[in-house]
Amino acid sequence: MTERVDVESLPLALPEGVDYDEYVIGTYLVSYPKAIPVPKIAPALAIEQSTGTWVPVPGETPEVRRRHVAKVIGVYEIPDYEWMVPQDVDQRHYIIQIAFPEINFGPQIPMLFTTVVGNISMAGRIKLLDLRFPRKYVEGFQGPKFGIQGVRELLGVHDRPLLNNMIKPCTGYPPEVGVELFRAAALGGCDIIKDDELLANPSFNEVQARVKLYMEAERQVYEETGEHTLYTVNVTDEVPKVFENARRAVELGCNAIMVNYLATGFPVLRALAEDPEINVPILAHMDVAGALYASEWHGISSHLVLGRLPRLAGADIVVFPAPYGKAPVLPEKFKRVAQNLTFPLYQIKPTFPMPSGGITPKMVPQVIKDLGPDIVIGSGGGIHAHPDGPVAGAKAFRQAIQAAMEGRSLQEAAKEYPELRVALETWVDPFGGMKM
Repeated sequence: MTERVDVESLPLALPEGVDYDEYVIGTYLVSYPKAIPVPKIAPALAIEQSTGTWVPVPGETPEVRRRHVAKVIGVYEIPDYEWMVPQDVDQRHYIIQIAFPEINFGPQIPMLFTTVVGNISMAGRIKLLDLRFPRKYVEGFQGPKFGIQGVRELLGVHDRPLLNNMIKPCTGYPPEVGVELFRAAALGGCDIIKDDELLANPSFNEVQARVKLYMEAERQVYEETGEHTLYTVNVTDEVPKVFENARRAVELGCNAIMVNYLATGFPVLRALAEDPEINVPILAHMDVAGALYASEWHGISSHLVLGRLPRLAGADIVVFPAPYGKAPVLPEKFKRVAQNLTFPLYQIKPTFPMPSGGITPKMVPQVIKDLGPDIVIGSGGGIHAHPDGPVAGAKAFRQAIQAAMEGRSLQEAAKEYPELRVALETWVDPFGGMKM
């Protein structure tokens, strides 16, 4: 006699058949050769990433599965063939949705990654497109300490985009040289100045030495201009040194820090953000991100890698590539990253988007048009390579920001501001259509 199937223990369900308060929903792009029946192997992917393996095992009981198995809740072929697949089609493409029990990993990112990406990342053309988190998962995170509003309050700047400078050259200089570059950028009007991601704590330019010199320069510039500057010192290192670097920097008076969050890992970013002793904003840098999102068929979509996940982990500012400069990125993907940093996310504060990568003053109006005023505009070479020096380079950006906020064209503003005029004349088309 045929027994009834225990439907609740299956790795399959209708979209309405799962409690969305208890599951994280992963959406995937999958492409396999025509002969591989993706609708049949999708449940195997769900089992692989939850209770089972390639063969049934005694401990994987119906009771275990009811509570812990992942469930395929949608398999959608694109295009949606109904009665036959054309003979000349070699690959079939699908959107698959899998619901993962939140209880399997809880509010943390390492085991989330292991679950939703994990082994199936090696199973052919599979890319994680998006995640839907239940409230209980998100409420397990503190998120940014400061966020957009908090950073603005620290600086006393509420009505315009902020300006960030990456000190250039990237590395290879002592702190005595770096402080003069810092001072010039601050005098020109930079709200935030960051170390390059390639400079952390080398023997020739240590964190403590930089903090002492740069923060003294910050105080001097403030006395002269009345504008504060956040210095995001790069504390990136191995554990536990990264935490020692951060705490020592704060003890010495540093008013912000930065970390290469993908190189150190999300748990390091989260621990820095949730440490009560590290009571300063955190800038998260994007290096390594391309290895995770750049492929159209593999990895994790950029709005997760650069947007929602670092925001959950506590970044107050996230650096990500802009389509106007040297980075190859689609404008719609660029905007989606910014949305994931700023749109409502339960109790999590919005994170400052910081588009960067070959930005010049000419690009400022478009950046603001695309993302709005609640952004940090990042520039390195566009400030330090200004023909009249970094003070003029920073001024040119501030002038471009002011003009854009007032609705004036840069050409009109350049008649009033020589620094902006020189920048516009110098960088008409700096990349000539070429990207990195």
